Amino acid sequence: MKEFKKYFFIPAPPEDVYLALTNPNTIHLWSGDKAEMSTEPDSEFSLWDGSIVGKNIEFETNKKIVQQWYFGEQEEPSIVTFKLHTLEKGTSVELCHTNIPDTDFDEMKEGWVNVYFGALQDFYEGE
Repeated sequence: MKEFKKYFFIPAPPEDVYLALTNPNTIHLWSGDKAEMSTEPDSEFSLWDGSIVGKNIEFETNKKIVQQWYFGEQEEPSIVTFKLHTLEKGTSVELCHTNIPDTDFDEMKEGWVNVYFGALQDFYEGE
């Protein structure tokens, strides 16, 4: 099992970034795909038409999101934590993804950088 941690800059305030990560309509705007999301702990979520599925664990409005991502049968849950930090010209998103199966690590790393946060950055930079 591996861990991936990285900071991403989003040129938008934390309130907007939080909505972009938690509101299904906003997720659809920047991802281009259907999303099912709620800010209720223990609720299930689905992103990119089911390519990413899991369970929401914890929310701290405009500051923190904790989710469990499903990878099939795993002894330890794969946990994704987003922490939002206010910057002068936007938001720094601290991403920590733990317990990534070794066989999925390279694909997950590329997905975080080029797809997930790449699309989110492009969305806000295009405004």
